[in-house]
Amino acid sequence: MACRTACQMLQRRLASSAATSARLSSAELRSRRSSLFSEEQARQRALYPRIEKIEVQMQGPGLQGTLLVMNKGLSTPHSCARHLSEWHLESAVLALVDGEAWPLHKPLTRSCALTLLTFKDTNPLLANQAYWRSCAALLGQVLQNAFKDDFTVELLKTPEVPVTSGAFCCDVVLDPQLDSWTPAEEALHSLTRDAQQLIHRDLPWEPLEVAPPVALDIFAHSRCKQTEVEELAAHSTSGTVNIYRCGDHVTLSGGPLVARTGLCMQYEVTALHSLGQGAWGLHRRVQGLSLPQQLQAHHTVWRKLRKRAMKLVEVTPSSANLTAELPSESSHLQDPALPIHQ
Repeated sequence: MACRTACQMLQRRLASSAATSARLSSAELRSRRSSLFSEEQARQRALYPRIEKIEVQMQGPGLQGTLLVMNKGLSTPHSCARHLSEWHLESAVLALVDGEAWPLHKPLTRSCALTLLTFKDTNPLLANQAYWRSCAALLGQVLQNAFKDDFTVELLKTPEVPVTSGAFCCDVVLDPQLDSWTPAEEALHSLTRDAQQLIHRDLPWEPLEVAPPVALDIFAHSRCKQTEVEELAAHSTSGTVNIYRCGDHVTLSGGPLVARTGLCMQYEVTALHSLGQGAWGLHRRVQGLSLPQQLQAHHTVWRKLRKRAMKLVEVTPSSANLTAELPSESSHLQDPALPIHQ
């Protein structure tokens, strides 16, 4: 069965690659992926043609005994938060559904016990991990859209790094024309402004669990992402792959993301390091630093954190297992010689 599934995935991958060999602009690529995401999302929602009720037992401080009657396959933890208070709605980052980490915008499919997680919980580990992962996803979205269409941008698998590393990371391969390009400080500032624009829009990260062939079709134009789909599917107990959409940007994720971009507050792209030649070309690591709304840092503390976040983060197999708590309109470059959008 596993061999047959692998063969089917390979056939689908080759077929989709052949069918989409034409080069698309960044806007066309985003539109295609977002449209396929919407189609699959609509298909999954159609699996629940009748409204069925489920019982959601809320857990957490002050919520003991709170029982919500919600709609199966439609209601999400975010929907539940809307029935509680403005504080729950604004501060919720992630959810636990019967003890399982659950994105806030993922529909509930059964009666369950639900806990809303925040950055100020006694044990904020899951929230912090999701936040760091989400900051990296946001950085990937910025990089995918920042460069002129003359240059290709291939997002590599995002390394899972702990908060103790000092920076979140996004690995990328830029167009070979840019192999000798070293970004000036203003280029990093431009990327930061683009990220802050997405934060200001307070966009939700919409989750969707899909079969590998669907993910392969969505990422038909990305050799690296197709390989990542196969790796994620091979290690998934359900055989499915988790994808997210933010605005019109669709990405893969090895773990849950937080509810929305607006949860980020202090956010800065701090460095771009060369990792040398790899399987896909010249691998680079773009790094950044961020703190959420509820955990602002004084500017003197921020400067120290920023200095640390500029140093190359070395990713080792054991580093992803380390854990820690988080510390308590965009404009573009005007130089037409630079590869970032004007």
